[in-house]
Amino acid sequence: MPTSKMIEVKDLSKHYSSKKRLGIFKSEKNVVKALKGVTFDVDQGEIFGLLGPNGAGKTTLIKILTTLLLPTSGIAKVNGYTLDQDKEIKSSIGAMLMGERGLYWKLTGRENLEYFGALYHVPKSIRKDRIKSLIELLELDKIADRTVETYSSGQKMKMVFARSLVNDAPILMLDEPTNTLDVKEARRLRKIVKEQNEDYNKTIIYCTHLMHEAEELCQRVGIIDHGEIIALDDPMDLKQGLQKNDILSVEGTIPEKAQTALKLTPGVMSTQILVKQMNNGSTEKRPYLNITCENSHQNLPEIISTLTTNGAIIRNIDKKETTLEDVFVNITGRSLMDDTSQVIKTKTGSD
Repeated sequence: MPTSKMIEVKDLSKHYSSKKRLGIFKSEKNVVKALKGVTFDVDQGEIFGLLGPNGAGKTTLIKILTTLLLPTSGIAKVNGYTLDQDKEIKSSIGAMLMGERGLYWKLTGRENLEYFGALYHVPKSIRKDRIKSLIELLELDKIADRTVETYSSGQKMKMVFARSLVNDAPILMLDEPTNTLDVKEARRLRKIVKEQNEDYNKTIIYCTHLMHEAEELCQRVGIIDHGEIIALDDPMDLKQGLQKNDILSVEGTIPEKAQTALKLTPGVMSTQILVKQMNNGSTEKRPYLNITCENSHQNLPEIISTLTTNGAIIRNIDKKETTLEDVFVNITGRSLMDDTSQVIKTKTGSD
């Protein structure tokens, strides 16, 4: 039964059991708590963002809401249906899970859309026109009749996104949908997500570790960290909670001793080395020093003096607009992007 609360989640937890090696013949039980009592709801026609680093619990939560995983405890409803009503839930959602899975690689893109459309009982006459419009919308015409195994990572992601729209469900659940897309294609996908919400009143859960995506798209954001919702509000209110302080962005060469000395400077509340994506169409990233201070006008001269006398070379200083990244740093003391990079390094075995 439809309801104005399209998603309802209360005290949802998910624990995984594994064995931790202590030696060749010895091990002990290890419990990983992927979700720890998560509670939130999503209104009809809302884009709700789940913002957090990779490994925070976003994918586990989406897998539970799409009935791919059972929770350890707690309650969840999707479009008014409980998790044991999996057929009703699956007919209510279009889902895009993180990664390139969810397609049959030996089939063409068009055949995949045909297959999943039939699986969702989309009538054949409607299915043909809808697939044609999705291929046009996502500019997939040049690859639609090639097998998926020949696609690039970005092309696979676009086809998975098309698959999530093929049944025209009232709810979309998108897990890192712009992962592996270039800047232009990511921008196009976000535009389509916004159109699905505004033109077709789709309710959307949008999972991302990119704060600018959450700020651009979402009416409300839940920041998730280590399996817990640590902040929940609309992006503007979350940012305004920090605006009693000023935030300075310093670019240049900042030695560790300069950072240490800065923490003892009057008026400086916190410092953090962050990384920003350059806006020149490239993949270049550049580190900068984020400084939260009581009053930038009063504190700036001493901040500059402390940095330069401790060997820093300053190229540029700007007073920053508060972002959701700043909210995350303020609550956790860590950079969201740093956490994400560490998870990626762990998974790939990099140093």
